[in-house]
Amino acid sequence: MRSRRHLWLGLVGIVLFAVVFLVPFAFVVFTAAKTRTEAGELQFSLPTTWTLLQNFQDALAARDYMLIIAFVNSTVLTVASVAILVVLSAMVAYVVQRRRSRWNGLINFLVLSGLIIPPAVVPTVWVLQKLGLFKTLGGLILVEVAFGLSFCILLFRAFIATIPRDLDEAAIIDGAGPVRLFFKVIFPLLKSVIVTVVIVQSVIIFNDFAYPLYFLPGDENATVQLTVFNFQSQFNTQYNLLFADILLITIPPLLLYLFLNRRIVEGLTAGAVKG
Repeated sequence: MRSRRHLWLGLVGIVLFAVVFLVPFAFVVFTAAKTRTEAGELQFSLPTTWTLLQNFQDALAARDYMLIIAFVNSTVLTVASVAILVVLSAMVAYVVQRRRSRWNGLINFLVLSGLIIPPAVVPTVWVLQKLGLFKTLGGLILVEVAFGLSFCILLFRAFIATIPRDLDEAAIIDGAGPVRLFFKVIFPLLKSVIVTVVIVQSVIIFNDFAYPLYFLPGDENATVQLTVFNFQSQFNTQYNLLFADILLITIPPLLLYLFLNRRIVEGLTAGAVKG
């Protein structure tokens, strides 16, 4: 009886997954493969003439190959932001977890505040302008790092709590300083959490639409998510090229998630049980 119930629950889960994820994705693929006139009808149907490759070429060539420039910008943004997030959040989590002081309560409050309080666009723009970083890729990298730091610190801190302090003491006895202790002893043990942070933050930053729109305006600074504006105007929209663009910028994070989703679960649960 129980096995039959589990079977039905599994079937219901598969149906819900198909309705929520696969059906919209199929709509995107079918529309991206249609001609401009047929795509403008926005109907869920197979294309009468498959023009997917031609639509891909037109989407890539639009506005002097802006999509290729956007892929380069998004790749640089993602790699730099994730690299800084991994090292910085791991260092902060290690210090907070290992050193108990009267400042721990305040630090924990600030970390949680970073998760709860929504980002303020206008003050952030003002700060970037004063620092001379507004409309620069470096400024957006700092914004992505700042807004993703709290989540990463919590992940690293949960896992570092499971690492015995005896390792720290043994390294210190052997003459290791603080920097060497962290990078030679502790950091290699954080592999599972590092993989999780890299995957999750890469998908989030690569797919980010709002922050590049606010903090990195300009065609030369476009990221992949902003290229959807290439095929929309006030009175006309090329839906075949729009959905071809969406499909192109969806494929990289989708492949990354499909092949490494098990690593995400391992990293999220790595610090759940001590011992």
